[in-house]
Amino acid sequence: MDLDATDWKILRELQRHGRLTNVELASRVGLSPPPCLRRVQALERAGVIAGYRALLDAAKLGFDVTLFVLIGLKSQSDTELRAFTERVTAWPLVREAYAISGEADFLLKCVARDLSSLQDFIIRELTAAPNVENVKTTLMLRVAKYEPGVPIT
Repeated sequence: MDLDATDWKILRELQRHGRLTNVELASRVGLSPPPCLRRVQALERAGVIAGYRALLDAAKLGFDVTLFVLIGLKSQSDTELRAFTERVTAWPLVREAYAISGEADFLLKCVARDLSSLQDFIIRELTAAPNVENVKTTLMLRVAKYEPGVPIT
C-alpha cells in the first residue's frame, strides 16, 4: 500500500492516541470526517492498522515483576521451532515471544505478580519443556523508555 502524507499523519495520531474519535482525528490531520474515516478503514483493511488495545499499567494491577528470558533450544528444526512456539502461546506469563538469531533462539518477556511465580514458571514449565537446552534470565529493574509502535515522525 502506498501511503501519502495524510495517511502517515493518521497513523501517527492513532498510534499516539488510539481513542481519538473520527471527528478529532479528522481535525488533527486536516480532513473532514467522512474522508478521514474512509482512509482509516482502508488502512485497517490493508492490515497497516493491525488493531486497537488499551495499554495497562502492570504495577498498578499488581504485576510487579518483569523478566526477559533467552532460550536456547537443543534442535532448531522446523518441527521443534513450531512446537516451542505453540507451547509459548499457552503460557500466560509470557507476554511477548520473539524468534531471534545470535546466542539464543527465542527472547521472551514474562510478567508476573511476584518473583516466586516467575521462579515456579521457570523451573516447572520453561526449563522442563522438551527441547529446551538452556535458559538465561534477566530481571527488569525499571523502564527507561516505553514507546510501543513504530518511529513515525
